[in-house]
Order: sequence, then structure tokens, then C-alpha cells
Amino acid sequence: MKKISFRKYHALQNDFIVVESKTKLSKIYLSKLALSICDRRSGVGSDGILYLTDSKKADKQFRIINSDGSFAEKSGNGLRIAGMHLHLKDKRKKKFSFDTGYGIDIVVIQKKTKDGIMLKAELGVPSFLTKKVPVKSKLKTMINAPLKIGGLDFPVTCVTVGNPHTVLVVENFDFDWETLGATIEYHKAFPERTNVEFVKPLSRKKILVADWERGAGATGSSGTGAAAAVVACVTLGIVDRDCEVQFSNGSLFISWNTETNNIELTGEVQFIASGEYEL
Repeated sequence: MKKISFRKYHALQNDFIVVESKTKLSKIYLSKLALSICDRRSGVGSDGILYLTDSKKADKQFRIINSDGSFAEKSGNGLRIAGMHLHLKDKRKKKFSFDTGYGIDIVVIQKKTKDGIMLKAELGVPSFLTKKVPVKSKLKTMINAPLKIGGLDFPVTCVTVGNPHTVLVVENFDFDWETLGATIEYHKAFPERTNVEFVKPLSRKKILVADWERGAGATGSSGTGAAAAVVACVTLGIVDRDCEVQFSNGSLFISWNTETNNIELTGEVQFIASGEYEL
């Protein structure tokens, strides 16, 4: 049995357990740990693990393990949680860099809030190219394009913001969006599975989102999901590039820069608990 020190945080109830290690932990061990510690009945409970190790390219190397033991490329909420984690260790520092394996992402402390800290994360440039998302399709892009499910065509917009997303614009949430989200996640069109966002536009400046996260299911919020929802809706001509993304328990804020095409995500992170876990 091995004892692992951890700290737990959440961003609009999208919760992660941060594990920091000087020595490399194997992928097999991390998957096993995620399945155990993330269990909400027999473990600590969370949507995933944020694994931080030393990096020669950035302040920390950053890896994400979902609650089902699979690995993810990027998490906007996860990046901000990692930023808060490092800030609490050294409150003099307010800017942090993370090597995700897909590039270097920057997180900046904005301000203290009543219950936590507001942080901004740079998520990079999105792509709608099907080969990059990836999507198995003859189309170069899938923007408001049909995805066949159960004999019906669902108009979807597929985009990568460092990880794959499929966005559906809806009039309401009076349907079993969780079952549909799970069906789309494992659709044969997505070789690496996909995150799914159901989006109800409220105005040019605000959208309401229900998120189905690949490898974790329905989450309280998603940073990359918020980003994907906004860039998809901007491309469809529905919203502006500065947009509030409302989830069931709060809002994240997305700004899609017109000059650099870089996405910026801003929102609050809160600390929950710390401890040791034995596996």
C-alpha cells in the first residue's frame, strides 16, 4: 500500500484532486488511483486527478486522469485549479505556466473572492478541422453538420480547444441530454471519443450550457466546454466573442481574441480539502 498526499478543489462543482509528485508515477498506477480515489462512494470523490510533476519547459508538467481512468488532453477548469494550487504554496507568485504535453498554457491570478480565487487561463487557438478534432468525416469541417443517431440527423459543430468537443444548439433542456451526451461521446465518428455541450443561447452575450464530459459524465461545469460552446456559437453567428457561459451553479467567462484567435477563460476556483489516500 502506498500513501498519496492530495488536495481537492472545485470550479463550479467541476472537482479535481491534485496529486503532486517529485518521482514519476506510471500511467497504470495513475489510472488505478483515479478509479479508486475518484469514486464518490468508496473514495474521496471527484471528476478526475490533476497530476503535477517537475518540468524543464514550464513551472509544472500537467496531466489529467479522468474518473474512469482514461487520460485527457486539456481541462480549462483543471488548469485554473492547478494555478490556484501553486499560488497557495507561494502567494507572491501570480502567473504560472503548465506543460500539458500539447503546448504551454498560462494561468494568471486575477483577484480574491469571498470563497476562493478568480483566475484566468489561456487555452490556445481552436480548430474546426475534422482531422484535428478528430472526426471521421469526408467533410473538412463539421459546422452545423448532421450527425446520425438512431436514424435521426442531429446538427452538430465539432471543434478542438486542445481536446475534442461536439456542440449542439438547443431550445431547452426538456429532454434526456445526459443519455444523448453519452451516446454522442461514444459515437463511431469520434475515434478518441468527444466531450458534448448542449447550448441554449440567451442573448448575444450569454449562453446556458449543460455539459457531458468525456470520461467523467455530467459535470457541474467545464472550462474547455465553455470555450468550445462560445467559439462554436460565434462561428454560427449566434453570440459575440466576449460571452458569459452560465451553468446550473454559476458562470464562466470566455473571451476569444480577434487578433490572436487565442481563447481566454476566467472563473472562480475554491479549495475543498487536503489529506492522504492509501492505495
